Amino acid sequence: MARLPRASAVRTATARLLLRRALDGLPLRVAYPDGSMTGDGGPVLRLRDPEAFHRRIGAAGLIGFGESYMAGEWDAGPGDGPEAAGDLVGVLTVLAAHATELVPAGLQRLRGLWARRRPLAQANTPAGAKENIRRHYDLSNDLFALFLDETMTYSSALFAGLPARWDELADAQRHKIDRLLDLAAVGPGTRLLEIGTGWGELALRAAHRGARVRTVTLSEEQRDLAARRVAAAGLADRVTVELRDYRQLGGRYDAVVSVEMVEAVGAAYWPVYFRALAGLTAPGGRIALQTITMAHDRMLATARTHTWIDKYVFPGGLIPSMTALEGAAAGHGLRVTQDSAFGPHYAETLRIWRERFAGRAEEVRALGFDDVFRRMWEFYLAYAEAGFRAGYLDVRQLLLTAAPGPGEAR
Repeated sequence: MARLPRASAVRTATARLLLRRALDGLPLRVAYPDGSMTGDGGPVLRLRDPEAFHRRIGAAGLIGFGESYMAGEWDAGPGDGPEAAGDLVGVLTVLAAHATELVPAGLQRLRGLWARRRPLAQANTPAGAKENIRRHYDLSNDLFALFLDETMTYSSALFAGLPARWDELADAQRHKIDRLLDLAAVGPGTRLLEIGTGWGELALRAAHRGARVRTVTLSEEQRDLAARRVAAAGLADRVTVELRDYRQLGGRYDAVVSVEMVEAVGAAYWPVYFRALAGLTAPGGRIALQTITMAHDRMLATARTHTWIDKYVFPGGLIPSMTALEGAAAGHGLRVTQDSAFGPHYAETLRIWRERFAGRAEEVRALGFDDVFRRMWEFYLAYAEAGFRAGYLDVRQLLLTAAPGPGEAR
């Protein structure tokens, strides 16, 4: 994270005024260092350094809001120390639920003038996509193992019931995977392609069903661990793990699956991605996707904006809307024939990860990650959880099949 940025007195004062007006209208309290507090109820956003907080937002907008948290200039109350437990998710959920109200309508219409554009360097060209994936997924397998369950699955689980517990997470991840494999009709002899390996759990479960699996990833860390897990399970004759871009693939498969991969593709490449899916699927084959989605108007509003999550966590990514997905799929002869949403389950998955991560702070430090990184990761997990709790985000499993041609039965 950059040190405290330069911002003009005018921009800082404007940020202070706009934020005060926006926050005063929300079910949120704001606590100041002098002991004063605004707001009538709700979770507490505790300002520890108001001047730095407003300066960062004046200089970088919502990116500055996240950076200010990373710097310890604000947190969620109650509590007095920088490590004090507070309701960060509660604060962020209020903000997510009122996202369209935080910026005045006049400024929203002028978004192109004040919001930063996504860096061209993050474009998901073959080289750019590999670098974007490396920045997140190649941080350290040991880091991810600190908060993921034994399946090493880094996507939404599907629980038997909510709320959920840590000791239910592994089975809920297996249930999610099995449901996706069922959707793709994966069984003995199925030629299966997985785009986005993760750490290999889906490929392993598909192989146990008797499928022959080709799974590809751009993450060297994931490839290496997934290959070791496949070998340890005695399934190397059924599963091939490759370091390869989806645009480099050939062949035809009975089923193609991809879990929370389309978000990393980038809007400019969604047509390329769906063209690849269509071309890689054999006649009569099935494509099963798990994807995070957001409302179409919100997607359009953020599509070209450089955001905190884009800068620090998922460079080059964009969460799609169902409108965008269906349009991109239809452009290559595919249609969505089943759609099952389960956003509250992602909120619970993220809560469990966040609590697990927070409880292992010393182990995070021992891996070489400093306190700024730790606060960044806590903010990311809370930010994502809040999006699902507010209904700003959803997650769904989709079945795509070839659309019938002219004169064919629908």
